Amino acid sequence: MQFSFLQFIKEQRTPVPPVVQADLAGKTVIVTGANSGIGFEAAKHFARMNPEKLILACQSRERGEAALKSLSEDTGCRTAELWILNLADFASVKSFADRFDKEGGRLDILVENAAVIPSKTLSLTPDGWESTFQVNNLSNSLLGLRLLPHMIETWKTYNTTPRIVVVSSEVHSWSHLDSEKKVLDAPNPFQVFGRSEEYITPAVLKVRYQDTKLLNVFFARALSDRLSDKRIIVNSVNPGYCLSNIRSSFTGFQAWVDWAMEKALARTSEEGSRQLIWAALGGKDQLDQMRGAYISFARISEASDFVISKEGKAFQDKLWNNLVDELVKVDPKIQEIVDKYITPPVTA
Repeated sequence: MQFSFLQFIKEQRTPVPPVVQADLAGKTVIVTGANSGIGFEAAKHFARMNPEKLILACQSRERGEAALKSLSEDTGCRTAELWILNLADFASVKSFADRFDKEGGRLDILVENAAVIPSKTLSLTPDGWESTFQVNNLSNSLLGLRLLPHMIETWKTYNTTPRIVVVSSEVHSWSHLDSEKKVLDAPNPFQVFGRSEEYITPAVLKVRYQDTKLLNVFFARALSDRLSDKRIIVNSVNPGYCLSNIRSSFTGFQAWVDWAMEKALARTSEEGSRQLIWAALGGKDQLDQMRGAYISFARISEASDFVISKEGKAFQDKLWNNLVDELVKVDPKIQEIVDKYITPPVTA
């Protein structure tokens, strides 16, 4: 059933379950976009669970250092570190992954939380991609794949079950990509979706955030389907509509509507962060169902009609192949990882 606005209101008004708890002794956790909002609150929850290493992956050193100081004061955690990560720059993502290759060691939980809202006009990154698409999708996928070998080595060495959590949203249900023939039928959908100035009009940018959240769900499902090593759990999660500075660029009527919505319906950032923690630590009695799952309200939920349709699955598979082709151009190490750890999905 398609997620409706009435369902959205109902969920927003329903009390959020308490945060799930676990002992993270000896374990390493990475949270991207950890200097503010739900990323910061999720990092604080992890910090209270005694991690061996907690990496706050942030774009700004100044804001990251302030977040690290606040986190340490609030939680008493002394094992948190700030690592710089700019998802709008592939070189930064590769540098982060290269550093983890040298210094990181084990990796138990990767929470890919960082995201941006599109601008009203087309904005390209230095790598030539529309900025929202690169940050919310391409770079998150690049990071997840580059760090995958560490997670596989972690389970083999420590007999644990690492998880990749991709932060999506309920608004993925409101994407219109299922009717965008220019993208669906393109031989290379990402080139159209992410680079074509003819396609990326102001009207498209208005719904781009929803589209990128849909692509987050597709990525989590596609990677989970193809992992040759099924001990790794990959899922996507909906934190809900939360108080956040991600919408700070809104102006005029849009800003007023968002202000009114926040007053009436928004969860706190801490409440939203509980969903990320559940996706990373919860559902231990249903691990098989957690693989590729869409998490909402601290439970395994059903993704949008398009995601679970035959047409959606075909588009998901097409996007995966397109993604690998594009990321190999960015980082040749992706091909080695795909060849070693990825297998074709099992079909019914």
